[in-house]
Amino acid sequence: MTTRRRSQAERDEITVEIGYALFSAAFLALVVFGAVAGPVAVWSLPPAVDKVLLVAGASLAGVLAVVRVVHVLWRFTGRQRRESFAAPGELPGRPAR
Repeated sequence: MTTRRRSQAERDEITVEIGYALFSAAFLALVVFGAVAGPVAVWSLPPAVDKVLLVAGASLAGVLAVVRVVHVLWRFTGRQRRESFAAPGELPGRPAR
């Protein structure tokens, strides 16, 4: 691992990737919570079932959101690592010097 300073473009790329990870995780959590806990808003279910669906929806949405953030950032760091060891011109989109 090097200790060189990152350029502004690299810092911007990291910021965009973190934003994407958080946005996509929030969207996934919203969809999963709506799918699992949605019947509570539509039908009149027993209170115990309401509570189970709400807790299960919130728990599953939270876990999947964390998994999504970790997955997106893990892929990003892997891609960064591959690019830092690749020769110029070896990867698509990376110009030869």
